[in-house]
Amino acid sequence: MRYDPSRPAGRLLLTPEDEEAPARARRLSRLGLGEHPDPALDAYADHLAELTGAPYAMVNFIDENRQFFAGLHLPEVAPRVVKADGSTPVLGRQLARDHGFCPHVVVRRKALVLEDVCDYPRFAGNAVVDEFGIRSYLGAPLIDSTQMVLGTVCVVDVEPRPWGRAGLEAIKASAAELVARLERREADGLPLL
Repeated sequence: MRYDPSRPAGRLLLTPEDEEAPARARRLSRLGLGEHPDPALDAYADHLAELTGAPYAMVNFIDENRQFFAGLHLPEVAPRVVKADGSTPVLGRQLARDHGFCPHVVVRRKALVLEDVCDYPRFAGNAVVDEFGIRSYLGAPLIDSTQMVLGTVCVVDVEPRPWGRAGLEAIKASAAELVARLERREADGLPLL
């Protein structure tokens, strides 16, 4: 994290600095990832949601400024979250880089389990908690053979969830499986799924 004197009272930013972001953006561009929804990645997100029983699942690619959910699973009936101004937010394909927990996974280069984000002051203050009602998170990095973290696979819920070791192992295995598929696609043009 870094100090930002332009923020009120010189608060620490909640999103860690990501020095690999420019190189990641170039790598994602070469792979043709992170700019458009991918039906195969949507199917992969559906698989993640089914595997974990989570209402939301994403395959997330992160560049210097934003997160892009190239794979996205949303519940048929989304939990209704009403913000203080009376509006109801809708999760789309893009999210600011300072929203959510995936940027932490990318910089840390390891999985993150938050059974109840409100138990962690650093994460409880994230905008997605208030804006979308996110209460639990489980995510793992997509680290390719060049050792570049391309993004994450993650699942979230609007209720606290005991993901446990089984959830952690499932998300890590899913990330490794997806990286292998992405690299196969890069190597010989095979379909992703």
